[in-house]
Amino acid sequence: MKWTAEALKRRIDVASHRVPADTVIQGGQVVNVFTGELMQQDIAIVDGVIAGIGSYQGRETINAAGKWIIPGLIDGHVHIESSMLSPQEFAKVVIQHGVTSVITDPHEIGSVAGVDGIRYMLEQSENLPVDQFIMLPSCVPATSFESSAACLEAEDLEPFYDHPRVLGLAEVMDFGALSSAAPGMLGKIASAHTRNKYVDGHAAGIAGEQLSIYATAGIRTDHECIHAEEARQRLELGMYVLIREGTAAKDLEAILPVITPYNSRRCLFVTDDKLIDDLLDEGSVDHNIRLAIRHGLPAVTAIQMATLNTAECFGLRDRGAVAPCYIADLVILDDLEQLTIHEVYKNGKCVVQGGRLLEQEQSSATKNNVHSIQTGSFGSSGAALSRCQTASVTLDHLALPLTHDHCNVIEIIPNSLVTTHAQYKVDRKDGYFTPSTDQDLLKLAVVERHQATGNIGLGIVKGFHLQKGAIVSTVAHDSHNLIAAGTSDEEILLAIEHIVSVNGGLAVVSGSEVLASLPLSIAGLLSELPYEEVYRQMKKLNQALLHIGAAQHFNPFLMLSFLALPVIPTLKLTDLGLFDFASNSHIPVEVQPQMKPASL
Repeated sequence: MKWTAEALKRRIDVASHRVPADTVIQGGQVVNVFTGELMQQDIAIVDGVIAGIGSYQGRETINAAGKWIIPGLIDGHVHIESSMLSPQEFAKVVIQHGVTSVITDPHEIGSVAGVDGIRYMLEQSENLPVDQFIMLPSCVPATSFESSAACLEAEDLEPFYDHPRVLGLAEVMDFGALSSAAPGMLGKIASAHTRNKYVDGHAAGIAGEQLSIYATAGIRTDHECIHAEEARQRLELGMYVLIREGTAAKDLEAILPVITPYNSRRCLFVTDDKLIDDLLDEGSVDHNIRLAIRHGLPAVTAIQMATLNTAECFGLRDRGAVAPCYIADLVILDDLEQLTIHEVYKNGKCVVQGGRLLEQEQSSATKNNVHSIQTGSFGSSGAALSRCQTASVTLDHLALPLTHDHCNVIEIIPNSLVTTHAQYKVDRKDGYFTPSTDQDLLKLAVVERHQATGNIGLGIVKGFHLQKGAIVSTVAHDSHNLIAAGTSDEEILLAIEHIVSVNGGLAVVSGSEVLASLPLSIAGLLSELPYEEVYRQMKKLNQALLHIGAAQHFNPFLMLSFLALPVIPTLKLTDLGLFDFASNSHIPVEVQPQMKPASL
C-alpha cells in the first residue's frame, strides 16, 4: 500500500465523497471480522485500497446483492514446494480458492539449494495474484542425523531480512539446539528479533514446562498440535495455535474442541503441506473453514481465523479485514456456510469469476522461470536446482542382512506425521529381510542424492498395503534425499534408477514397468509444467497406486515423504539409518536381544 501524500489524498477524497471511487461493490452483506456482525454497506475502492464503508458512488459499480463479502483468505503456514508447483502456478491454484496471501517457508528448496533456493522463491513470486510472504528456514540442515545438501547459518539469512516480503524466521524445529542454547540457533533467533521480525515454532511432541523454552525465546506460534490438550497448553502461554489441515496431517477436528470465544483470536488456519490434487479438488484454507463450520464453529469465527487472526499474528496490518485503509483483497460468496466462491478480488481487481481464473498479465518473473535455472543465475548451488545426483545403486546395496527375525518397524499412522515405533517378527531368506505383503511389511530405503556419498539407509515400514511394486520420491523431508518403499528389491531399484534418470520426482513401478511418473526437475521438488498438467500426472500416479494396491485412506506419496523426517516422533529412516526420536539417536533395525518385541 502506498503512503505518499498523493495516494493518501485520493483515499481521503473518496471517503469524503469529493470524488467517486474507482470501484464500488454494492448490495452485499459484509462480514465484519472485528465485531462478528453482517453489514449491508457499500465498499468504496481506490488504487486497490478500501477507502470507505457506507454509501458511495464509483466509476464502476459491482452488484453483490444476495452475496456475502469476506476478506481475502490467508494461509498462515505453507510449504509451496509440497504442491510441487512453481510459485506462479501455485498462485494460480490457491487464488481460485479465495487465498490472496500466504506465509510460506522455503525450507524444502533451501535444504537442497541453500540461499540460491530462497532467492529463487523470492524472484519467482514477484507480482503474482497471491502475495507470498516468506519466513526464512531456521534449520538447514534440520538435524545432524541425515545428509543435507546445504547449511544455512545466521549470516547467510541476514541479508534476506531487508526484503519487504521476508517476515521472519520459520519453524524452529531443532528443539535440542534451542533447549541447550546452542550458539548457532540462538544467533538465528536473536538476529530475527533484533530486526523486529517474527519467529515461528515447531513444537512437535513438546509439552509442559518445555514449552516455556519456546515462549521465552520469543517464539509465539506452533502448527504441530495434534490434539486439544497440546493446543490448550500453547494457548495458556499466549502462543498462537496454527490449526493444520493438509494432505498428510489432518489435525483440525481433534483441535477444534479447545476453541472458545475467549481464545479463538489466538487461533488460525494453515495447510502446511498439501499436494496439487488436494489443492484443486478440496481447496486450501477455504477447506479448513468449511470443515470447521461443519463441526460446529460459527462461520464468522472460522472466517476471522483465516483472515484477521493470521494478519495480526504476522504483523500484516494492511490486510485481513473489509475496512477502510485495508487492501481490497476480497472474496464474494454465494453461500456463507458452504463458503461457495462467486468472485475473488485482488487489489480491487476481479481475478476469479464463476470458478474461472481470469487472464492476468504475466510479470517478467513469471514468463521464464526455467531460463533463470539454466543460465546459472543462482550461483554455485544452481546445479542443485536441476540435477538429482546419487552414487550408483545396485541390488547388493538394497539388501538388508538380519541375524534374527525380531525387528524395529516404522508403523504409519494414517493422516499423521507421527509414526509408531513397533516391533514385529519379519520374514527372512538366506539371512536377509524379505518383504511380506501378507503382513504389510515392506522395505524402505533412503538414498543420499546431493553429494553422491553412497549413503543408503534401510528399514522396514508397515501401513502402505502395497500388494506389488514400489513407489519412489525425491521429496523427503527435510533434507530431500531419495526415498523408496516396495515389495521387492528389484522393483525398488527400478524406481530409483528411473527417478534419477529424470532428475528427480515421483514414480510408481510394478514388475519391470514404470506405471506413472511425475518429473520434478527444479531441485527434485518442483515441476516446470503448468498446474493443469501436474494435476493430470498426479491423477495418473494415483491410478497407478490403485493398481499396486496402495492404501486409499491417506496419501501414500506425502506419507512417504515424511518417513525420513527425524524431528517428528517416533521412528524414521534417514540415509544414515533408522532413527529413534525418543532416544535422539540411530538404532539397529534388529531388536536387541534384551528387548522383547512389543507386537509379534
